[in-house]
Amino acid sequence: MERRTFIKHASALTAASAGSSLFAETETPTVPQGKAEHVIFLWLGGGMAQIDTFDPKRRGNSKAAPKVAGSEYEAIDTVVPGVQFCEHLHRTAKLADRLTVMRTINHHLIDEHAFGTNFVHTGRLISGSITYPSIGSIIGHVRGAANPEVPAYMVIGYPNVSRGPGFLGAKSGYVYLTDTESGPAGFSRPDDVNAERAARRQELLEPLMSRIPNDSEAAKYRAVQYRAAQQEALRLAGPDFMRHFRLKDESAELRNAYGGEFGQRCLLARRLVQAGVRFIEVSHNLNFINGTGWDTHNEGQLNQHVLIKELDIALSALITDLENQGMLDKTL
Repeated sequence: MERRTFIKHASALTAASAGSSLFAETETPTVPQGKAEHVIFLWLGGGMAQIDTFDPKRRGNSKAAPKVAGSEYEAIDTVVPGVQFCEHLHRTAKLADRLTVMRTINHHLIDEHAFGTNFVHTGRLISGSITYPSIGSIIGHVRGAANPEVPAYMVIGYPNVSRGPGFLGAKSGYVYLTDTESGPAGFSRPDDVNAERAARRQELLEPLMSRIPNDSEAAKYRAVQYRAAQQEALRLAGPDFMRHFRLKDESAELRNAYGGEFGQRCLLARRLVQAGVRFIEVSHNLNFINGTGWDTHNEGQLNQHVLIKELDIALSALITDLENQGMLDKTL
């Protein structure tokens, strides 16, 4: 091709490309819109072994000398052709067509659970100068609760800075509880404190609140955030919020289907998202029933089937319950 012909064709292509980009700028980009309105985030602290649960490999043997790499348990077929789960997830395997199993999620933080926990919750590395907000706080901050009588973000488990609001401030924080029987602490008045007495206590607190340091912009910001969080707590306090924690309002058959304490937390999570909570994190195995929790080493590794079975019962019941309630399509 002659140089002159090449330049002619190249110029035509450039003009066509520029024209198409100009037209593209005038069009409204199509952004996929999901249907999810709520998130129930099951936190398996310590890290679930994927090859022993949702991504099984050939059978190994950790007791052999030398050890044989592979899955600790047998694999079983699910209702989705070609997809297998661990044998101890047999209830969930029957519901696999309701799931999206992503087997490629990973991070590169090795042997440091605090860093890993922070990264999974915030998507950021720990910084010495900035505390980043968690995914729950971000969703609560942007969307708010679907119902004003409940908080946007809750945690069933222990409080942790990685779960917190970071620079978004206390108003975007969470309400937490560790006991499904009693619910979150501090949201019900003691029996001997009536509404009038509680109001007088609040009046006595005001002079102390006015003494909060405000000698800098940062101090003023913290004071504003503290007051906002306090007002939110006072607004939620009372029977309208606490009634959502009455698991006995559910049938005995449903409560039994969810299984033990972790299952009851999952049932409570369903009730709370049904009430309007946007994001709720549910921690599994606070009592280390296998000796080590999901951070499985030594005997804990050999006994992880105890955890997997408990997860299977609760997860399958939650999926079925959400579907029966007409909530599965709008709950992640």
